[in-house]
Amino acid sequence: MAILCGTDKLRWDVFPNMLLVNVGVVVSSYGEIHFNVVGTVYQVTGIFAEAPRLVLTQVLLQKKGLTLNPITSLYYIAPCSFMFLFVPWYFLEKPGMEVSQIQFNFLIFFSNAICALALNFSIFLVISKTGAVTVRVAGVLKDWILIALSTVVFPESTINGLNIIGYAIALCGVVMYNYLKDWKLEKKSSDLQTPDSSDGVTSSA
Repeated sequence: MAILCGTDKLRWDVFPNMLLVNVGVVVSSYGEIHFNVVGTVYQVTGIFAEAPRLVLTQVLLQKKGLTLNPITSLYYIAPCSFMFLFVPWYFLEKPGMEVSQIQFNFLIFFSNAICALALNFSIFLVISKTGAVTVRVAGVLKDWILIALSTVVFPESTINGLNIIGYAIALCGVVMYNYLKDWKLEKKSSDLQTPDSSDGVTSSA
């Protein structure tokens, strides 16, 4: 999606890393104890839907002539997100909801809203400084942390050897991606700081 929208270029040195991350995620998902095909299809569909959202957010944040910060971006994106989420909620979730069973807790609701707000701010900030691909790679690491914490908080949530192998494969891809990303930035900064030798010859002549 980033290549199609022109926010990123196809780099053959990064492509194997992305492939390695995907293989690791597939292996860890297949090794899930309670593997469910329908749930996996839903999750993959959500990932494909998230890709254009992140890329279009990057276009909005990094477009020349626009001075949008994370707060301003959320001001524009939140109403669109509400409209797209309201339709499936109305048809899929609302019929099964009964008002008598809902116990509203202000503390839980407020803390959840604060966490969601902070998450959106951090995502917009990272996208504005790096890009949508970096956010997606970081999202894989975030998923690992959630899984690790869930095994601590919920002892019944266990992971097996295939999960660990998949996480290790994906982790290698993430580490390689970060290394190449840092190497590219260092190379770019060194090229900017190094004066052109042809200019020195011309000026001395």
